[in-house]
Amino acid sequence: MPSIFDLHLEKNDANFVALSPVSFLARSGEVFADLPAVVHGARRYNWQEVQERSCRLAAALQALGVKRGSTVSVMLSNTPEMVEAHYAVPGLNAVLNTINTRLDAPLIAWQINHCEADVLITDREFAHIVAPALELLKTEFHRNVTVIDVCDSEYTGPGDRLGAHEYEAWIAAHEPIALHGPQDEWDAIAVSYTSGTTGDPKGVVTHHRGAYLNAVSNAVTWNMPNFPKYLWTLPMFHCNGWCFPWTVAMLGGTHVCLRRVDAPHILQAMAEHQVDHYCAAPIVHNLLIAAPAEMRQGISQHVKGMVAGAAPPASMIEGMAKLGFDITHVYGLTEVYGPSSVAVKRDSWAKQDLSEQTRLNGRQGVRYPMQEGMTLLDAKTMQSLPADGQTMGEIMFRGNVVMKGYLKNPKATQEAFAGGWFHTGDLAVKEADHYLKIKDRSKDIIISGGENISSLEVEDALYRHAAVLACAVVAKPDDNWGETPVAYVEVKAGSAVSAQDLVEHCKSLLASYKVPRDIRFEEIPKTSTGKIQKFQLRERARGG
Repeated sequence: MPSIFDLHLEKNDANFVALSPVSFLARSGEVFADLPAVVHGARRYNWQEVQERSCRLAAALQALGVKRGSTVSVMLSNTPEMVEAHYAVPGLNAVLNTINTRLDAPLIAWQINHCEADVLITDREFAHIVAPALELLKTEFHRNVTVIDVCDSEYTGPGDRLGAHEYEAWIAAHEPIALHGPQDEWDAIAVSYTSGTTGDPKGVVTHHRGAYLNAVSNAVTWNMPNFPKYLWTLPMFHCNGWCFPWTVAMLGGTHVCLRRVDAPHILQAMAEHQVDHYCAAPIVHNLLIAAPAEMRQGISQHVKGMVAGAAPPASMIEGMAKLGFDITHVYGLTEVYGPSSVAVKRDSWAKQDLSEQTRLNGRQGVRYPMQEGMTLLDAKTMQSLPADGQTMGEIMFRGNVVMKGYLKNPKATQEAFAGGWFHTGDLAVKEADHYLKIKDRSKDIIISGGENISSLEVEDALYRHAAVLACAVVAKPDDNWGETPVAYVEVKAGSAVSAQDLVEHCKSLLASYKVPRDIRFEEIPKTSTGKIQKFQLRERARGG
């Protein structure tokens, strides 16, 4: 029955607008027009120029027939064109598909076909892999796409033009149009594909409301001020850069673009542009720890780093603290727009010694401010579990910062949302202060002689050895024990360590049954975001 507050108080254009991060560009383009927005090599754009370029891109796409429900795929590095795509495509109420630049041609073709993209914007650097993908699209999927070539001023390597249009000339030929975003905030804003470790990748469909809320949550979580200088060490193709393309626009900040992610380029950019915020996987932070001290000269500003993508080893958090970088640990998945929980630092933690601070900061923590639910449940019974730091369950999310579902995959969507929660597949415990701590992925737990071994715990022990740059621990079949741990290790440049050295090191930190006796010094496969691909290592271990 209607109440008095329902009468003559309807939504209208004056009091209701669908939430969309597209609105952040309009605001910064208006009120911060003269402030720096993008830095990329010799190129510099202020917010008025970024707004105009994005509106020209939208006009050019619209002329190709892009509209609500159309998909635009992009195969781009962290360049101004990638920034602009994050504003222009959603501004037409179309769907942005950012492609991992490390994929092979068959997978690129499969993804473009699966999301039914009409347009592909691609950097000339990737022509060698995009060209065969386009051929597969024609021959296997009978799909043609309009290709736009980006000839980045900062790329001087090989690469043919593949399309009918060159990006700069193409957008310059169109007058800018207004970006309006969606009528319904539930409309799709992006489709991002999972890594596809089992079967075909799944297309994670996210919406405008979730992207808006998580962009705001990023700023709130990190206490980001107006006008941050944000360095793109994290690929924007990964979960739309964890929504930071929109966060930076909201705050009128500066996108400092970076084509190549390595310690010299990162530290040089930090010093030259006075970068104060960046995001990266643990392995990228480890590169900065291992870099010579002289590379950090010129960095006098307070730098905040965000780490996610894999559970950070304690040695990484401790190492960054010693460098003076303020690290915030977040956790999430593509299905929750990237980071969706954070180890919120309490004032009382500062009174603890560095080792205890590292332990506290190493937890996955509590839900983001605008994520309505994060809990630990028994995946079979869906019952809540105690905050005892011992009982292991599955991390689950619920709220507006959760995907719409998987594209063209109702079965996987239904399974992911079983019981009214999104199932992450990550196993954790809840400590007394209700902060969660991941123990492992459900598929990464090693069961040896009936005992559960957390691969993360073993990795954490290995990382505490001064010679270890990167490591990963997986299960290998064993006739006696069922499974035993095998460790893959990369050693820091200039360091030397033997397998027996690492075994003895682990014995000092772990119960005997957890110590890996099989240690292999091999290159560890990683995604372009630095996330270790354990499924490949499991295949290696099974193959002996």
